[in-house]
Amino acid sequence: MIRPVEDSVDRHLARWRGKAPYEERVEGVVTRMQHLVKHLAHTKEAALAQVGMQDFEFETLHRLVAAGGSATPSELAAELLLSPAGMTGRLDTLERSGLVRRVRGEGDRRRVDVELTSKGHELWTDAMAIRGEVEADLLSALDTAEQETLDALLKRLLHHVETHR
Repeated sequence: MIRPVEDSVDRHLARWRGKAPYEERVEGVVTRMQHLVKHLAHTKEAALAQVGMQDFEFETLHRLVAAGGSATPSELAAELLLSPAGMTGRLDTLERSGLVRRVRGEGDRRRVDVELTSKGHELWTDAMAIRGEVEADLLSALDTAEQETLDALLKRLLHHVETHR
């Protein structure tokens, strides 16, 4: 059974009650989602700081891992919504840090692939483990059935947004 507790959003709603034209239930749900997203962003930053990595490094390594450890700079730029020049600068930084390496294609010397190094994979794995612990701790406030219900509800909301653009 859910026990009534007061959170910062309840106080926000009380301050604005009768002063702003909104549906209080909707405002409560949306504001709580916004606060949780901010919390997750901060925990991600903290996890990355623990392993000495910046967000742009993590996101690039994350895409490389998803691609099987290797991708072209243009594939990465498209995934990360970066310009070719922006991608080049990012790869220069990652290569200097020893997290990726650029490799010329064997059949076509014009082709360049970006490969994740073992150091890059290890750093990404460390950051993912810390993030996983933080995210699991956040969800530990709910039992398994509640987590499944929340997941289903969020999926339904996301599907609605994605199909009604």
